[in-house]
Amino acid sequence: MRRLEKATETPTPAIGVSTSGLPADLLQEASRRLGWAALIYAATFFLAAIAPHLVRVGTSVIPENELWDGPVQLTISWISIGVGIAVFLLSRYARIRPDLLLDLGLVFEVIGAFGISMSQFWGFAPQWSPDFFERGYYGVPWECVWIVLFPLLAPNTPGKTGLASVAAASTGLLTILLSKAAGATSPEAPMRFFLFYFGFTTYICAGLAIFISHVIYKFGRQLRQAREIGSYRLVKPLGTGGMGEVWLAQHRLLARPAAIKLIRAEALGSDETTRRTALRRFEREARATAMLGSVNTIQLYDFGVTEDGAFYYVMELLQGMNLEGFVRRFGPLSPERAVHLLRQACRSLGEAHESGLIHRDVKPANIYVCRVGPDHDVVKVLDFGLVKSVRADEPGATELTREGVATGTPAFMAPEMALGKAEIDGRADIYGLGCVAYWMITGQRVFEADGSLATILAHVQEEPVPPSQRSELPIPAVLEQIIMSCLEKEPAGRPQSAAELDQRLAACDLGRGWTAEVAREWWSLHLPESEFESREAESAAIGEADLPTV
Repeated sequence: MRRLEKATETPTPAIGVSTSGLPADLLQEASRRLGWAALIYAATFFLAAIAPHLVRVGTSVIPENELWDGPVQLTISWISIGVGIAVFLLSRYARIRPDLLLDLGLVFEVIGAFGISMSQFWGFAPQWSPDFFERGYYGVPWECVWIVLFPLLAPNTPGKTGLASVAAASTGLLTILLSKAAGATSPEAPMRFFLFYFGFTTYICAGLAIFISHVIYKFGRQLRQAREIGSYRLVKPLGTGGMGEVWLAQHRLLARPAAIKLIRAEALGSDETTRRTALRRFEREARATAMLGSVNTIQLYDFGVTEDGAFYYVMELLQGMNLEGFVRRFGPLSPERAVHLLRQACRSLGEAHESGLIHRDVKPANIYVCRVGPDHDVVKVLDFGLVKSVRADEPGATELTREGVATGTPAFMAPEMALGKAEIDGRADIYGLGCVAYWMITGQRVFEADGSLATILAHVQEEPVPPSQRSELPIPAVLEQIIMSCLEKEPAGRPQSAAELDQRLAACDLGRGWTAEVAREWWSLHLPESEFESREAESAAIGEADLPTV
Protein backbone atom coordinates (compact mmCIF):
# COMPACT_ATOMS: atom_id res chain seq x y z
CA MET A 1 0.00 0.00 0.00
CA ARG A 2 1.35 3.43 -0.89
CA ARG A 3 1.94 5.80 1.96
CA LEU A 4 0.90 9.41 1.43
CA GLU A 5 3.44 12.04 2.33
CA LYS A 6 2.37 14.36 5.07
CA ALA A 7 2.63 18.02 4.16
CA THR A 8 5.09 19.88 6.35
CA GLU A 9 5.52 23.56 7.04
CA THR A 10 9.31 23.52 7.16
CA PRO A 11 10.56 27.08 6.63
CA THR A 12 13.34 25.91 4.34
CA PRO A 13 13.54 28.09 1.22
CA ALA A 14 12.06 26.56 -1.90
CA ILE A 15 14.71 24.93 -4.04
CA GLY A 16 15.53 26.91 -7.16
CA VAL A 17 13.75 30.08 -6.04
CA SER A 18 15.56 33.24 -7.08
CA THR A 19 16.39 36.07 -4.72
CA SER A 20 14.45 38.32 -7.10
CA GLY A 21 11.33 37.15 -5.31
CA LEU A 22 9.53 36.08 -8.49
CA PRO A 23 8.34 32.54 -9.30
CA ALA A 24 10.31 30.63 -11.91
CA ASP A 25 7.86 31.13 -14.79
CA LEU A 26 7.76 34.90 -14.25
CA LEU A 27 11.56 34.97 -14.01
CA GLN A 28 11.74 33.21 -17.36
CA GLU A 29 9.36 35.74 -18.88
CA ALA A 30 11.34 38.64 -17.36
CA SER A 31 14.56 37.29 -18.90
CA ARG A 32 12.86 37.20 -22.30
CA ARG A 33 11.68 40.79 -21.87
CA LEU A 34 15.25 41.77 -21.04
CA GLY A 35 16.36 40.32 -24.35
CA TRP A 36 13.74 42.23 -26.31
CA ALA A 37 14.60 45.45 -24.45
CA ALA A 38 18.27 44.99 -25.39
CA LEU A 39 17.37 44.41 -29.03
CA ILE A 40 15.17 47.52 -29.10
CA TYR A 41 17.99 49.47 -27.43
CA ALA A 42 20.42 48.40 -30.16
CA ALA A 43 17.90 49.16 -32.93
CA THR A 44 17.23 52.63 -31.52
CA PHE A 45 20.91 53.54 -31.53
CA PHE A 46 21.26 52.23 -35.09
CA LEU A 47 18.31 54.26 -36.38
CA ALA A 48 19.31 57.42 -34.53
CA ALA A 49 23.09 57.37 -34.98
CA ILE A 50 24.13 55.09 -37.84
CA ALA A 51 21.23 55.21 -40.31
CA PRO A 52 21.47 58.99 -40.94
CA HIS A 53 25.13 58.64 -41.90
CA LEU A 54 24.29 55.81 -44.30
CA VAL A 55 21.57 57.92 -45.89
CA ARG A 56 23.98 60.86 -46.38
CA VAL A 57 26.64 58.75 -48.13
CA GLY A 58 27.62 60.55 -51.36
CA THR A 59 26.07 63.87 -50.34
CA SER A 60 27.85 67.02 -49.22
CA VAL A 61 25.02 68.44 -47.12
CA ILE A 62 25.78 67.80 -43.44
CA PRO A 63 23.86 69.78 -40.81
CA GLU A 64 26.08 71.81 -38.54
CA ASN A 65 26.40 70.94 -34.85
CA GLU A 66 24.46 67.68 -35.31
CA LEU A 67 24.52 65.73 -32.08
CA TRP A 68 25.51 62.38 -33.61
CA ASP A 69 28.21 63.57 -35.98
CA GLY A 70 31.14 63.49 -33.61
CA PRO A 71 33.53 60.51 -33.66
CA VAL A 72 32.98 59.94 -29.93
CA GLN A 73 29.20 59.65 -30.36
CA LEU A 74 29.62 57.31 -33.31
CA THR A 75 32.00 55.11 -31.38
CA ILE A 76 29.64 55.00 -28.38
CA SER A 77 26.74 54.22 -30.72
CA TRP A 78 28.55 51.23 -32.24
CA ILE A 79 29.51 49.96 -28.78
CA SER A 80 25.92 50.39 -27.53
CA ILE A 81 24.57 48.49 -30.53
CA GLY A 82 27.04 45.67 -29.90
CA VAL A 83 26.20 45.47 -26.19
CA GLY A 84 22.46 45.39 -26.92
CA ILE A 85 22.82 42.59 -29.46
CA ALA A 86 25.09 40.63 -27.10
CA VAL A 87 22.54 40.80 -24.28
CA PHE A 88 19.78 39.72 -26.65
CA LEU A 89 21.80 36.71 -27.80
CA LEU A 90 22.62 35.78 -24.21
CA SER A 91 18.93 35.84 -23.29
CA ARG A 92 18.04 33.55 -26.19
CA TYR A 93 20.89 31.12 -26.68
CA ALA A 94 23.11 31.03 -23.59
CA ARG A 95 22.23 28.46 -20.94
CA ILE A 96 22.14 31.00 -18.12
CA ARG A 97 19.72 30.80 -15.22
CA PRO A 98 17.03 33.50 -15.49
CA ASP A 99 17.94 35.04 -12.09
CA LEU A 100 21.63 35.27 -13.08
CA LEU A 101 20.67 36.77 -16.44
CA LEU A 102 18.63 39.44 -14.64
CA ASP A 103 21.67 40.25 -12.50
CA LEU A 104 23.70 40.69 -15.67
CA GLY A 105 20.84 42.84 -16.91
CA LEU A 106 21.56 45.36 -14.14
CA VAL A 107 25.08 45.74 -15.52
CA PHE A 108 23.52 46.30 -18.93
CA GLU A 109 21.24 48.95 -17.39
CA VAL A 110 24.25 50.97 -16.21
CA ILE A 111 26.16 50.52 -19.49
CA GLY A 112 23.04 51.38 -21.46
CA ALA A 113 22.42 54.52 -19.42
CA PHE A 114 26.04 55.59 -19.98
CA GLY A 115 25.59 55.15 -23.73
CA ILE A 116 22.45 57.31 -23.66
CA SER A 117 24.20 59.96 -21.57
CA MET A 118 27.20 60.06 -23.89
CA SER A 119 24.94 60.52 -26.90
CA GLN A 120 23.16 63.42 -25.17
CA PHE A 121 25.75 65.27 -23.11
CA TRP A 122 29.16 64.70 -24.71
CA GLY A 123 30.15 68.09 -26.03
CA PHE A 124 27.31 69.82 -24.20
CA ALA A 125 27.97 73.57 -23.63
CA PRO A 126 31.24 73.76 -25.61
CA GLN A 127 31.27 77.50 -25.00
CA TRP A 128 30.28 79.12 -21.75
CA SER A 129 28.57 82.42 -21.09
CA PRO A 130 26.69 83.56 -17.96
CA ASP A 131 23.31 83.43 -19.75
CA PHE A 132 23.90 79.96 -21.30
CA PHE A 133 21.43 78.13 -19.09
CA GLU A 134 18.83 80.88 -19.33
CA ARG A 135 18.36 80.43 -23.06
CA GLY A 136 15.72 77.72 -22.74
CA TYR A 137 14.41 74.56 -21.07
CA TYR A 138 16.71 71.60 -21.56
CA GLY A 139 14.13 68.93 -20.79
CA VAL A 140 14.43 65.59 -19.02
CA PRO A 141 17.37 63.31 -19.92
CA TRP A 142 16.46 60.23 -21.94
CA GLU A 143 18.14 58.01 -19.40
CA CYS A 144 15.25 58.83 -17.04
CA VAL A 145 12.96 56.72 -19.20
CA TRP A 146 15.53 53.93 -19.21
CA ILE A 147 15.94 54.00 -15.42
CA VAL A 148 12.19 53.94 -14.69
CA LEU A 149 11.31 51.27 -17.24
CA PHE A 150 14.12 48.86 -16.43
CA PRO A 151 12.74 47.42 -13.13
CA LEU A 152 9.46 46.79 -14.93
CA LEU A 153 11.18 44.95 -17.77
CA ALA A 154 13.80 43.08 -15.73
CA PRO A 155 12.78 43.08 -12.04
CA ASN A 156 15.28 42.34 -9.29
CA THR A 157 15.62 42.89 -5.54
CA PRO A 158 15.20 46.48 -4.28
CA GLY A 159 18.82 46.52 -3.10
CA LYS A 160 20.31 45.47 -6.43
CA THR A 161 17.89 47.67 -8.33
CA GLY A 162 18.82 50.62 -6.11
CA LEU A 163 22.54 50.24 -6.76
CA ALA A 164 22.04 49.91 -10.51
CA SER A 165 19.57 52.82 -10.66
CA VAL A 166 21.84 55.21 -8.74
CA ALA A 167 24.78 54.17 -10.92
CA ALA A 168 22.69 54.72 -14.05
CA ALA A 169 21.54 58.11 -12.74
CA SER A 170 25.17 59.13 -12.22
CA THR A 171 26.18 58.51 -15.82
CA GLY A 172 25.05 62.00 -16.83
CA LEU A 173 27.40 63.65 -14.34
CA LEU A 174 30.17 61.25 -15.35
CA THR A 175 29.70 62.19 -19.01
CA ILE A 176 29.92 65.92 -18.19
CA LEU A 177 33.10 65.38 -16.18
CA LEU A 178 34.69 63.37 -19.01
CA SER A 179 33.54 65.89 -21.58
CA LYS A 180 35.07 68.76 -19.58
CA ALA A 181 38.30 66.83 -19.12
CA ALA A 182 38.51 66.25 -22.87
CA GLY A 183 37.73 69.87 -23.63
CA ALA A 184 34.47 69.07 -25.42
CA THR A 185 32.57 70.95 -22.70
CA SER A 186 33.74 74.33 -21.53
CA PRO A 187 35.80 74.02 -18.31
CA GLU A 188 34.05 77.19 -17.12
CA ALA A 189 30.66 75.44 -17.05
CA PRO A 190 29.74 75.26 -13.33
CA MET A 191 29.13 71.75 -11.93
CA ARG A 192 26.55 73.09 -9.48
CA PHE A 193 24.09 73.51 -12.35
CA PHE A 194 24.58 69.93 -13.48
CA LEU A 195 24.26 68.65 -9.90
CA PHE A 196 20.98 70.54 -9.60
CA TYR A 197 19.79 69.41 -13.07
CA PHE A 198 20.52 65.70 -12.63
CA GLY A 199 19.47 65.77 -8.98
CA PHE A 200 15.94 66.75 -9.99
CA THR A 201 15.75 64.40 -12.98
CA THR A 202 17.78 61.20 -13.06
CA TYR A 203 18.22 60.79 -9.31
CA ILE A 204 14.51 61.30 -8.65
CA CYS A 205 13.86 58.66 -11.32
CA ALA A 206 16.32 56.35 -9.54
CA GLY A 207 14.26 56.71 -6.36
CA LEU A 208 11.10 55.96 -8.35
CA ALA A 209 12.79 52.84 -9.79
CA ILE A 210 13.60 51.63 -6.27
CA PHE A 211 9.97 52.11 -5.25
CA ILE A 212 8.78 50.19 -8.32
CA SER A 213 11.24 47.38 -7.54
CA HIS A 214 9.97 47.21 -3.95
CA VAL A 215 6.37 46.85 -5.15
CA ILE A 216 7.28 44.15 -7.68
CA TYR A 217 9.41 42.28 -5.12
CA LYS A 218 6.57 42.32 -2.59
CA PHE A 219 4.15 41.11 -5.24
CA GLY A 220 6.57 38.35 -6.24
CA ARG A 221 6.90 37.10 -2.67
CA GLN A 222 3.14 37.06 -2.21
CA LEU A 223 2.69 35.22 -5.50
CA ARG A 224 5.41 32.70 -4.60
CA GLN A 225 3.81 32.06 -1.21
CA ALA A 226 0.45 31.62 -2.91
CA ARG A 227 2.07 29.02 -5.13
CA GLU A 228 3.30 26.90 -2.23
CA ILE A 229 1.02 24.00 -1.41
CA GLY A 230 2.04 21.90 1.55
CA SER A 231 5.58 20.69 0.92
CA TYR A 232 5.41 21.56 -2.78
CA ARG A 233 6.17 24.70 -4.74
CA LEU A 234 4.23 25.40 -7.93
CA VAL A 235 6.72 26.04 -10.73
CA LYS A 236 4.63 26.65 -13.82
CA PRO A 237 1.23 25.71 -15.30
CA LEU A 238 1.05 22.64 -17.53
CA GLY A 239 -2.58 22.67 -18.59
CA THR A 240 -6.15 23.61 -17.74
CA GLY A 241 -9.42 21.73 -17.81
CA GLY A 242 -13.06 22.01 -16.97
CA MET A 243 -12.60 21.62 -13.23
CA GLY A 244 -9.19 23.13 -12.63
CA GLU A 245 -5.59 23.24 -13.74
CA VAL A 246 -2.39 21.22 -13.51
CA TRP A 247 0.99 22.60 -12.42
CA LEU A 248 4.54 21.39 -12.58
CA ALA A 249 5.61 21.35 -8.93
CA GLN A 250 8.71 20.60 -6.91
CA HIS A 251 9.06 19.19 -3.42
CA ARG A 252 10.79 21.80 -1.28
CA LEU A 253 13.06 19.34 0.52
CA LEU A 254 13.54 16.45 -1.92
CA ALA A 255 13.71 18.56 -5.12
CA ARG A 256 11.50 15.88 -6.68
CA PRO A 257 9.29 17.05 -9.55
CA ALA A 258 5.59 16.29 -9.38
CA ALA A 259 2.32 17.27 -11.01
CA ILE A 260 -0.30 19.04 -8.89
CA LYS A 261 -3.89 19.05 -10.06
CA LEU A 262 -5.91 21.90 -8.55
CA ILE A 263 -9.69 21.57 -8.55
CA ARG A 264 -11.16 25.05 -8.25
CA ALA A 265 -13.41 25.81 -5.28
CA GLU A 266 -16.27 26.93 -7.54
CA ALA A 267 -16.14 23.57 -9.33
CA LEU A 268 -16.94 21.80 -6.06
CA GLY A 269 -20.44 23.25 -5.81
CA SER A 270 -22.41 26.44 -5.37
CA ASP A 271 -23.37 26.04 -1.72
CA GLU A 272 -21.48 25.09 1.42
CA THR A 273 -23.23 21.75 1.91
CA THR A 274 -22.46 20.64 -1.64
CA ARG A 275 -18.83 21.73 -1.31
CA ARG A 276 -18.37 19.83 1.96
CA THR A 277 -19.87 16.73 0.39
CA ALA A 278 -17.62 17.06 -2.65
CA LEU A 279 -14.53 17.55 -0.48
CA ARG A 280 -15.34 14.43 1.54
CA ARG A 281 -15.82 12.54 -1.71
CA PHE A 282 -12.49 13.72 -3.16
CA GLU A 283 -10.69 12.89 0.07
CA ARG A 284 -12.18 9.41 0.19
CA GLU A 285 -11.32 8.81 -3.46
CA ALA A 286 -7.78 10.13 -3.01
CA ARG A 287 -7.19 7.75 -0.13
CA ALA A 288 -8.65 4.87 -2.11
CA THR A 289 -6.52 5.69 -5.18
CA ALA A 290 -3.39 5.96 -3.05
CA MET A 291 -4.02 2.43 -1.77
CA LEU A 292 -3.71 1.04 -5.30
CA GLY A 293 -0.27 -0.48 -5.70
CA SER A 294 -0.20 -1.31 -9.41
CA VAL A 295 2.76 0.14 -11.27
CA ASN A 296 0.28 0.93 -14.04
CA THR A 297 -1.76 3.30 -11.88
CA ILE A 298 -0.69 6.91 -11.47
CA GLN A 299 1.00 7.39 -8.09
CA LEU A 300 -0.66 9.80 -5.71
CA TYR A 301 1.78 11.45 -3.29
CA ASP A 302 -0.42 13.83 -1.36
CA PHE A 303 -3.76 15.63 -1.35
CA GLY A 304 -5.51 18.34 0.61
CA VAL A 305 -7.39 21.63 0.53
CA THR A 306 -5.78 25.04 -0.03
CA GLU A 307 -6.61 28.13 2.02
CA ASP A 308 -8.96 29.38 -0.70
CA GLY A 309 -10.93 26.11 -0.68
CA ALA A 310 -9.46 24.41 -3.76
CA PHE A 311 -8.82 20.67 -3.61
CA TYR A 312 -5.49 19.38 -4.90
CA TYR A 313 -3.81 16.11 -5.81
CA VAL A 314 -0.03 15.71 -5.93
CA MET A 315 0.86 13.08 -8.53
CA GLU A 316 3.97 11.65 -10.11
CA LEU A 317 5.32 13.51 -13.13
CA LEU A 318 5.48 11.40 -16.26
CA GLN A 319 7.51 11.51 -19.47
CA GLY A 320 5.34 10.48 -22.35
CA MET A 321 1.99 11.11 -24.04
CA ASN A 322 -1.57 10.04 -23.50
CA LEU A 323 -3.07 7.71 -26.10
CA GLU A 324 -5.21 10.50 -27.53
CA GLY A 325 -2.20 12.53 -28.60
CA PHE A 326 -0.09 9.44 -29.22
CA VAL A 327 -2.33 8.08 -31.99
CA ARG A 328 -2.92 11.53 -33.46
CA ARG A 329 0.82 12.07 -33.76
CA PHE A 330 2.08 8.63 -34.78
CA GLY A 331 -1.01 6.98 -36.25
CA PRO A 332 -2.67 3.67 -35.30
CA LEU A 333 -0.63 1.19 -33.28
CA SER A 334 0.41 -2.24 -34.42
CA PRO A 335 -1.73 -5.07 -33.00
CA GLU A 336 1.23 -6.40 -30.99
CA ARG A 337 1.85 -3.05 -29.36
CA ALA A 338 -1.86 -2.44 -28.73
CA VAL A 339 -2.12 -5.76 -26.87
CA HIS A 340 1.01 -4.91 -24.85
CA LEU A 341 -0.50 -1.61 -23.69
CA LEU A 342 -4.02 -2.93 -23.15
CA ARG A 343 -2.79 -5.66 -20.83
CA GLN A 344 -1.11 -3.08 -18.61
CA ALA A 345 -4.32 -1.06 -18.46
CA CYS A 346 -6.14 -4.25 -17.48
CA ARG A 347 -3.78 -4.73 -14.53
CA SER A 348 -4.46 -1.23 -13.25
CA LEU A 349 -8.22 -1.47 -13.64
CA GLY A 350 -8.27 -5.01 -12.30
CA GLU A 351 -6.73 -3.96 -9.00
CA ALA A 352 -9.12 -1.00 -8.77
CA HIS A 353 -12.12 -3.25 -9.35
CA GLU A 354 -10.95 -5.73 -6.73
CA SER A 355 -10.70 -2.79 -4.31
CA GLY A 356 -14.30 -1.84 -5.06
CA LEU A 357 -13.47 1.13 -7.31
CA ILE A 358 -14.78 1.81 -10.80
CA HIS A 359 -12.93 4.33 -12.94
CA ARG A 360 -15.96 5.39 -15.08
CA ASP A 361 -13.92 7.58 -17.43
CA VAL A 362 -11.63 5.17 -19.30
CA LYS A 363 -10.57 6.90 -22.50
CA PRO A 364 -7.34 7.54 -24.48
CA ALA A 365 -6.72 10.86 -22.70
CA ASN A 366 -6.61 9.00 -19.37
CA ILE A 367 -4.22 6.26 -20.47
CA TYR A 368 -0.64 7.46 -20.55
CA VAL A 369 2.20 5.79 -22.43
CA CYS A 370 5.49 6.79 -20.89
CA ARG A 371 9.07 6.01 -20.03
CA VAL A 372 9.84 5.12 -16.41
CA GLY A 373 13.53 4.79 -15.69
CA PRO A 374 14.97 2.19 -18.09
CA ASP A 375 11.52 0.87 -19.04
CA HIS A 376 9.63 2.03 -22.13
CA ASP A 377 5.99 1.78 -23.17
CA VAL A 378 4.81 1.76 -19.57
CA VAL A 379 1.09 2.45 -19.19
CA LYS A 380 -0.23 4.67 -16.43
CA VAL A 381 -3.99 4.93 -15.91
CA LEU A 382 -4.81 8.49 -14.88
CA ASP A 383 -7.54 10.63 -13.47
CA PHE A 384 -9.70 8.61 -11.13
CA GLY A 385 -11.64 11.87 -10.67
CA LEU A 386 -14.97 10.18 -11.54
CA VAL A 387 -14.16 7.01 -9.62
CA LYS A 388 -17.13 5.34 -7.90
CA SER A 389 -17.07 3.02 -4.92
CA VAL A 390 -19.37 0.02 -5.14
CA ARG A 391 -19.02 -0.75 -1.43
CA ALA A 392 -22.13 0.64 0.17
CA ASP A 393 -20.81 -0.06 3.66
CA GLU A 394 -17.65 2.00 3.17
CA PRO A 395 -17.44 4.70 5.87
CA GLY A 396 -18.30 8.09 4.41
CA ALA A 397 -19.12 6.62 1.01
CA THR A 398 -21.37 8.70 -1.18
CA GLU A 399 -22.97 7.71 -4.46
CA LEU A 400 -21.50 9.70 -7.32
CA THR A 401 -24.33 8.98 -9.71
CA ARG A 402 -28.04 9.36 -9.63
CA GLU A 403 -30.65 7.47 -11.61
CA GLY A 404 -31.07 9.11 -15.02
CA VAL A 405 -27.83 11.16 -14.84
CA ALA A 406 -24.99 10.25 -17.24
CA THR A 407 -21.41 10.83 -16.11
CA GLY A 408 -18.32 10.33 -18.25
CA THR A 409 -17.04 11.10 -21.75
CA PRO A 410 -19.67 10.44 -24.47
CA ALA A 411 -17.25 8.96 -27.02
CA PHE A 412 -16.18 6.21 -24.59
CA MET A 413 -19.26 5.76 -22.41
CA ALA A 414 -20.81 2.37 -21.72
CA PRO A 415 -24.52 2.10 -22.59
CA GLU A 416 -25.54 1.59 -18.95
CA MET A 417 -23.67 4.76 -18.03
CA ALA A 418 -25.22 6.64 -20.97
CA LEU A 419 -28.66 5.69 -19.63
CA GLY A 420 -27.69 7.07 -16.22
CA LYS A 421 -28.14 3.79 -14.38
CA ALA A 422 -26.88 3.90 -10.82
CA GLU A 423 -26.03 0.20 -10.71
CA ILE A 424 -22.82 -0.13 -12.69
CA ASP A 425 -19.72 -2.21 -12.12
CA GLY A 426 -16.27 -2.83 -13.55
CA ARG A 427 -17.73 -4.03 -16.84
CA ALA A 428 -18.43 -0.38 -17.69
CA ASP A 429 -14.68 0.17 -17.62
CA ILE A 430 -14.27 -2.89 -19.87
CA TYR A 431 -16.51 -1.19 -22.42
CA GLY A 432 -14.44 1.98 -22.18
CA LEU A 433 -11.26 -0.03 -22.66
CA GLY A 434 -12.79 -1.61 -25.76
CA CYS A 435 -13.40 1.90 -27.14
CA VAL A 436 -9.78 2.74 -26.35
CA ALA A 437 -8.57 -0.40 -28.15
CA TYR A 438 -10.70 0.54 -31.17
CA TRP A 439 -9.05 3.98 -31.23
CA MET A 440 -5.56 2.51 -30.86
CA ILE A 441 -5.73 0.24 -33.90
CA THR A 442 -7.92 2.37 -36.22
CA GLY A 443 -7.25 5.97 -35.17
CA GLN A 444 -11.04 6.45 -35.11
CA ARG A 445 -13.69 6.43 -32.42
CA VAL A 446 -16.29 3.71 -32.31
CA PHE A 447 -19.05 6.21 -33.16
CA GLU A 448 -18.31 9.45 -35.00
CA ALA A 449 -21.62 11.21 -34.35
CA ASP A 450 -22.34 14.94 -34.38
CA GLY A 451 -22.62 16.19 -30.83
CA SER A 452 -22.53 14.58 -27.42
CA LEU A 453 -26.18 13.55 -27.36
CA ALA A 454 -25.98 11.81 -30.74
CA THR A 455 -22.82 10.00 -29.59
CA ILE A 456 -24.50 8.82 -26.39
CA LEU A 457 -27.53 7.54 -28.35
CA ALA A 458 -25.22 5.70 -30.75
CA HIS A 459 -23.59 3.82 -27.87
CA VAL A 460 -27.02 2.81 -26.62
CA GLN A 461 -28.71 1.91 -29.91
CA GLU A 462 -26.24 1.30 -32.76
CA GLU A 463 -24.00 -1.67 -33.44
CA PRO A 464 -20.32 -0.77 -33.92
CA VAL A 465 -18.61 -1.38 -37.24
CA PRO A 466 -15.79 -3.96 -36.88
CA PRO A 467 -12.43 -2.19 -36.74
CA SER A 468 -11.09 -4.16 -39.74
CA GLN A 469 -13.68 -2.39 -41.92
CA ARG A 470 -12.44 1.04 -40.85
CA SER A 471 -8.71 0.49 -41.15
CA GLU A 472 -6.35 -0.02 -44.06
CA LEU A 473 -3.97 -1.95 -41.80
CA PRO A 474 -4.45 -5.69 -41.21
CA ILE A 475 -6.14 -6.45 -37.89
CA PRO A 476 -5.96 -10.04 -36.58
CA ALA A 477 -9.39 -11.63 -36.31
CA VAL A 478 -8.75 -12.82 -32.76
CA LEU A 479 -7.98 -9.28 -31.58
CA GLU A 480 -10.99 -7.86 -33.41
CA GLN A 481 -13.21 -10.46 -31.76
CA ILE A 482 -11.95 -9.47 -28.30
CA ILE A 483 -12.53 -5.76 -28.99
CA MET A 484 -16.05 -6.38 -30.30
CA SER A 485 -16.86 -8.47 -27.22
CA CYS A 486 -15.84 -5.52 -25.02
CA LEU A 487 -18.30 -3.35 -26.97
CA GLU A 488 -21.36 -5.51 -26.29
CA LYS A 489 -24.38 -3.46 -25.27
CA GLU A 490 -25.22 -5.76 -22.36
CA PRO A 491 -22.56 -6.08 -19.64
CA ALA A 492 -23.16 -9.85 -19.50
CA GLY A 493 -21.83 -10.20 -23.06
CA ARG A 494 -18.47 -8.59 -22.26
CA PRO A 495 -15.46 -10.07 -20.50
CA GLN A 496 -16.61 -10.20 -16.90
CA SER A 497 -13.45 -8.77 -15.37
CA ALA A 498 -10.24 -7.02 -16.28
CA ALA A 499 -8.37 -10.18 -15.35
CA GLU A 500 -10.41 -12.20 -17.84
CA LEU A 501 -9.76 -9.61 -20.56
CA ASP A 502 -6.05 -9.71 -19.73
CA GLN A 503 -6.02 -13.50 -20.11
CA ARG A 504 -7.78 -13.34 -23.48
CA LEU A 505 -5.33 -10.73 -24.73
CA ALA A 506 -2.40 -12.80 -23.50
CA ALA A 507 -3.72 -15.80 -25.44
CA CYS A 508 -3.68 -13.89 -28.75
CA ASP A 509 -1.21 -15.50 -31.12
CA LEU A 510 0.12 -12.43 -32.96
CA GLY A 511 3.51 -13.83 -33.88
CA ARG A 512 6.45 -11.69 -32.82
CA GLY A 513 5.37 -9.73 -29.77
CA TRP A 514 6.21 -6.21 -28.72
CA THR A 515 9.48 -6.68 -26.86
CA ALA A 516 11.34 -4.35 -24.51
CA GLU A 517 14.14 -3.99 -27.05
CA VAL A 518 11.72 -2.99 -29.81
CA ALA A 519 10.06 -0.48 -27.50
CA ARG A 520 13.41 1.02 -26.54
CA GLU A 521 14.40 1.43 -30.19
CA TRP A 522 11.06 3.04 -31.02
CA TRP A 523 11.35 5.59 -28.23
CA SER A 524 14.94 6.43 -29.12
CA LEU A 525 13.87 7.15 -32.68
CA HIS A 526 10.52 8.90 -32.17
CA LEU A 527 10.53 10.31 -28.63
CA PRO A 528 14.15 10.75 -27.49
CA GLU A 529 14.79 11.83 -23.93
CA SER A 530 16.11 15.19 -25.12
CA GLU A 531 12.64 16.11 -26.33
CA PHE A 532 11.25 15.84 -22.82
CA GLU A 533 14.22 17.64 -21.30
CA SER A 534 13.68 20.59 -23.62
CA ARG A 535 10.02 20.75 -22.64
CA GLU A 536 10.75 20.17 -18.94
CA ALA A 537 8.49 17.13 -19.07
CA GLU A 538 5.43 19.24 -19.78
CA SER A 539 3.61 16.07 -20.77
CA ALA A 540 2.90 15.48 -17.11
CA ALA A 541 0.07 13.47 -15.64
CA ILE A 542 -2.55 16.06 -16.49
CA GLY A 543 -5.45 13.72 -16.96
CA GLU A 544 -7.79 16.45 -18.17
CA ALA A 545 -10.38 15.54 -20.76
CA ASP A 546 -9.47 16.29 -24.35
CA LEU A 547 -13.07 15.40 -25.19
CA PRO A 548 -16.26 16.76 -23.63
CA THR A 549 -17.17 15.26 -20.28
CA VAL A 550 -20.72 15.31 -18.97
